[in-house]
Amino acid sequence: MIAPQQICEDALTASAADGCVVLVADHSETNLRWALNSLTTNGQMRTRSVTVVSTRRDRGGTSVGVVSRPVTTADEIVPLVRAAEVAAAGAERAEDAAPLVEPYHCDDDWAGEPATTSVSVFERFAPELARAFVDWRGRDRQLFGFAEHQLTSYFLASSTGLRRRFDQPDGRIEINGKAADLTRSAWAGQHLADFGGAELGLLLGDLDQRLDWAATRIELPAGRYETLLPPTAVADLMLDAYWTASAKDAEEGRNVYAARDGGTRIGQRLADLPLRLYSDPTAPGLACPPFVLAESSDSALQSVFDNGAPVTPADWLRDGVLTDLVRTRAHAASTGRAFRPLVDNLILDGGGAATLPDMVAATERGLLLTCLWYIREVDPQTLLLTGLTRDGVFLVENGRVRGAVNNFRFNESPISLLHRITEVGRTEATLPREMSDYFRRTAMPPVRVPDFHMSTVSPAS
Repeated sequence: MIAPQQICEDALTASAADGCVVLVADHSETNLRWALNSLTTNGQMRTRSVTVVSTRRDRGGTSVGVVSRPVTTADEIVPLVRAAEVAAAGAERAEDAAPLVEPYHCDDDWAGEPATTSVSVFERFAPELARAFVDWRGRDRQLFGFAEHQLTSYFLASSTGLRRRFDQPDGRIEINGKAADLTRSAWAGQHLADFGGAELGLLLGDLDQRLDWAATRIELPAGRYETLLPPTAVADLMLDAYWTASAKDAEEGRNVYAARDGGTRIGQRLADLPLRLYSDPTAPGLACPPFVLAESSDSALQSVFDNGAPVTPADWLRDGVLTDLVRTRAHAASTGRAFRPLVDNLILDGGGAATLPDMVAATERGLLLTCLWYIREVDPQTLLLTGLTRDGVFLVENGRVRGAVNNFRFNESPISLLHRITEVGRTEATLPREMSDYFRRTAMPPVRVPDFHMSTVSPAS
């Protein structure tokens, strides 16, 4: 295939637009899938997506056309560029229009070959998995799940002369353990950049323990319960809080961060504990692109005009106080505030040292969750969410797990929860269960909430 750098240069040469940005995502992926204690499939793939952003200026302002296609040969480049130009010519003035980003110093390996992954990443993991199949089969329990590793090399080139490149490794393991009669189910997952850090033994141990707990069944009614949320559940809730953290929407009174006086809640205390919610593209194990990569615009959260702009660490919540919200360059310029792009990781830290087992041991009576599922927004003004518990809710009494209870539908706002958290454990890298197809680089602590609202009993298993 034609080199991604050559695609960028040829597309820019072919462009007749007032401004042009070319994004190439060269993606390779390998995976393993298993069911009933047996490997079912394994595969390897490589794909490439090219996005051309064309801008057009006239007296009415600036319009933009964005077209993405797979490109493997030089003959496909010019038609893609022309399609973006036609889209720009037919578009209305862009609300998020801003000058394209000018070049600045960076140390990217622009000329290097795209990074790739291969099945060799499973060299240690696959034999461990095979041994686990034998063990679980011998104990009449079943394993289902998958492991995947991806490497995407991003190349960004602009008509301003900017050139940027970033290699993003990404991987995950998701495993379900089930009793032979399928009446009990448990889930465990791990996000990792490198399968050398795979912790299969720990994941399987967690599944075994939860299946043992679930041998005892206890029925509980809906209500408010002291609840221990594991890091994965906290991640799913905090991601909803993050993806709605638009300064523009807050200033227009359309999200939970809007203040009653017409401004935003920046500077207000959202948590009684000294919680810090932040993003950092250089965070160990969670590293992500240090520049904007936007294949589409959302005037509230991201803009194709910002492509290539540096992404720096950002505090969203510090010492429990809302510190900042997301702003495109256009919105920042119109309000006199700092540009604050989305970052592709999210970390919550409260300085706690307790592990989830420590918190269980300190619980007089409460619920221990495994994960949340099917989360949907009910009210944007309060960020009220509804969703289901899944793969194990357990009753804890006097520091010990007594057994599994029925699943629930919950109604909660992560912003309200921030105020009500009474204990924060040790922050650790985690895999969101609900959002793992879209956002994986998170580190969260387990937390204790004294009155988590289980609104109804759910028949889901």
